[in-house]
Amino acid sequence: MEYVGTDYLKNKNIQGNTVETVVESCIKEIKAGGLVEDITFSRGGEGILLTLNVKNCIHLSMEAKLKSGQKDEGGVAPYMCPIANMILDRVLNVLKYEMVYNASLEKIDTDAGDCVLKCVVYESAAKIGQVGDWRGPTT
Repeated sequence: MEYVGTDYLKNKNIQGNTVETVVESCIKEIKAGGLVEDITFSRGGEGILLTLNVKNCIHLSMEAKLKSGQKDEGGVAPYMCPIANMILDRVLNVLKYEMVYNASLEKIDTDAGDCVLKCVVYESAAKIGQVGDWRGPTT
């Protein structure tokens, strides 16, 4: 699932020396493409946690369909985010991080158009498994 959506930013000129600069470049391209109205982010957990706040994503209609289910079938909890996948793929490949992943979809409010996603970014193999201080953002 981590690969869904990643092609969109692969042909863009995403550059940066830090997670923040790469994420900001990704947000600029994603907004310019009309995929979201806005994205804000914060870092926490000693730099391991990346929280994305997404506003009015074009994928929300799919989330609404998943939650409501098809015909007489039960709904399905949303389980991945193409927008987060795009951003994480660039962090992984531009910065050469060891591992990145969507940790949880904290909030998906299809009526208000808001999503909050918690992602994990591990710079090196030595940091994999560390959880840091997850009480709140550092920036």
